[in-house]
Amino acid sequence: MVSRTVSMPPDQIIEHLKRSPRLPQVTQQLQAILQAEQQARQRFYEQVTEEQKAEFINGEIIVQTPVRWRHSRASEHLFALLQAHVQKHALGYVGHEKLLISLTRNDYEPDICFFGPAKAKTFTPDQTRFPAPDMIVEVLSESTEAIDRGIKFEDYALHGVAEYWLVDPDQETVEQYLLEGDTYALALKVRSGSIQSVVVQGFEIPVRAIFDPDEQLTALQALLR
Repeated sequence: MVSRTVSMPPDQIIEHLKRSPRLPQVTQQLQAILQAEQQARQRFYEQVTEEQKAEFINGEIIVQTPVRWRHSRASEHLFALLQAHVQKHALGYVGHEKLLISLTRNDYEPDICFFGPAKAKTFTPDQTRFPAPDMIVEVLSESTEAIDRGIKFEDYALHGVAEYWLVDPDQETVEQYLLEGDTYALALKVRSGSIQSVVVQGFEIPVRAIFDPDEQLTALQALLR
């Protein structure tokens, strides 16, 4: 039965189960799965360390492998630009890589995330788990692209992350997705020119500043003036 319904939209799956004599059995199975998953999630919270970059996705602990320099450089360039702009204008808080975002079912550590002032002012010094940000950036790699374009793409949208950037350090492109309802629509895919955030007020940078150190320095100086 599951194989016949997995391709259906969620509302159709529910309607299908409501009419099925298997509903009680499926409900018990799902409850058992979720209970075991929550136990595993609690162990994840207890065991994960600050030195690890690890995520909890659909009941499994995903430990990230070391990234290539190209990936790290793009992430650091964009983080520095976004952080400088946000701090200068007191727009909220920008996290980088090790911030654990706890959603309804899964826990992620995005490469970059931005929280507006309404959320940022609620954070405490010893806080270790954080709500859905207002904007997220993931820098693609071979080991993470399927997740970034798959479960994260769906999960971030369902939890109201209003803007999602996918940065490809190999192709040197940026994809900007904006929330429409509970899913993302592609607003822009660029490798040159400029890109402007919808969520972070006034944040506009040259695309090349993400990938080129000289361009990044020039853009950073312009932001700080």
